[in-house]
Amino acid sequence: MNIKIFFKIFFIAVFFASCGNNYKLSLNSPKKINVNKQLDLTVKEKNGSPIDSVRYYFDGKKINKNTIIKDIKLGKHAVSAVVFYGEKQKKLTNTISLLADKTPDIYTYEIVNEFPHDEDAFTQGLEFYNGFLYESTGQPGKSSLRKVEIETGKVIQKFDLDKQYFGEGMTIFNNKIYMLTWKKMKGLIFNLETFEPEGDFAYSQSKEGWGLTHSSENLIKSDGTERIWFLNPDTQLEERFIEAYTHKDKVTNLNELEFIDNKIYANRWQKEGIAIINPESGAVEGIVNLKGLQTKVDQKETEGVLNGIAYDAENDRMFVTGKNWSKVFEIKLKKK
Repeated sequence: MNIKIFFKIFFIAVFFASCGNNYKLSLNSPKKINVNKQLDLTVKEKNGSPIDSVRYYFDGKKINKNTIIKDIKLGKHAVSAVVFYGEKQKKLTNTISLLADKTPDIYTYEIVNEFPHDEDAFTQGLEFYNGFLYESTGQPGKSSLRKVEIETGKVIQKFDLDKQYFGEGMTIFNNKIYMLTWKKMKGLIFNLETFEPEGDFAYSQSKEGWGLTHSSENLIKSDGTERIWFLNPDTQLEERFIEAYTHKDKVTNLNELEFIDNKIYANRWQKEGIAIINPESGAVEGIVNLKGLQTKVDQKETEGVLNGIAYDAENDRMFVTGKNWSKVFEIKLKKK
């Protein structure tokens, strides 16, 4: 090969290689965006070097650079861009949070009835079933499962958990009682009639157990974050989750749960209210302000926050209580 031609090819190759190495690419995307709004994505090259083309993706699916994201669950998602320049390509990835597109409806409450409640019960779960309240309680060495007369507050059946367990939420599903423990990553299964233990199950993905309810198809579990897990009713495996978001931000510390009229009602730890959550998208569609209830009860513990939602579907009655509260309240919600 002619020496001049060799050096010409060599210098051209070095030039383009150095240009490729000097590319400083960035994917510009919003950190948060309301669902059903236009998502604008752009790729920039800091040094002004030419870009041949860009392909944009949302959760691995190709999209236009300006597209409307809709009909999808809220929370964290991945956006990416594959940039082509010269004979090279590079993938850039960012994380965005999808928010609800509407502000939540606000509800207040009316007290319909007041019933006595055991002040020694550190309430973690509450459920109405066949005319009785079923309740799970927490605290080291004091955790229990209970069946309670509503009118009198009398505990007519009780099972004390082993001292290693800190009891959390519970629900009745397919004639079994399912109950969570806090940090042992284990749920417990009991006979509905006798309260005899019949098995247990591991948390397959979440770290903790907080609240528990069910739909017609799944057990539904909170873990103290913004996530709500849907469990296989046969294996109790956590198969999927949603993340609770308002139009502004995520809603964390989700605690005791109840499934009412195809919506998830969730206590928030240390908050005087209930979030009403869409079980498909995670959108917080309503906020129930229960401020003032705690002032109407006697308490033994400083941690005695609102916690406990039960629903009598046949008679459209909602019951709420709190940790070590002296009362259970039957309430009616009123849209503000």
